[in-house]
Amino acid sequence: MSKYELQAEALQASGISVEKSQEAINLAPSIFDRLGIDGFQELSTLFYNRVFDDDDPRFKSIFSSSTKLEAIENQYRFFVQTFGGPDLYRQTKGKYTRLVGRHANYSIGKQAAHRWVEHMEAAMEEHSVLSKDEEARKCLVDYFKYTAQYIVVASKFMRSDQLSGGTSVDKGRVW
Repeated sequence: MSKYELQAEALQASGISVEKSQEAINLAPSIFDRLGIDGFQELSTLFYNRVFDDDDPRFKSIFSSSTKLEAIENQYRFFVQTFGGPDLYRQTKGKYTRLVGRHANYSIGKQAAHRWVEHMEAAMEEHSVLSKDEEARKCLVDYFKYTAQYIVVASKFMRSDQLSGGTSVDKGRVW
């Protein structure tokens, strides 16, 4: 499947185009300039507090390979790098972000992707800066909706040599 076919499927699943999702990356001033490192740490902490408190064991099990602190660290570093800040993620994870490859081991389904976005939206509404910055929050919601569904779609086509988070796909964890 081509990149364009994957993007079309992600658009169908999320209702957001790749171009619309990229507005968060290209926003001026950047989301990093608006939040800074501390703001991204706050966002990731708020998000993972919700994830680790989730009542659904199927959803929560997707995150069982990391501690909450490890998950917060990985996510905020990725966000800083993606949204206009220094390359903190690359410093710990290597040259390529490989978002799909890092998540392919978990066989994340559409329902789990939707749940992920719900938790992130709630975290942004609670965030000290994003709760007041409608422009940044809207751009981030579009980015997260599209990206979560892109991961679901693209993960179906990953080969074992493309995985970044391990060596095999855990087929038993589809939700």
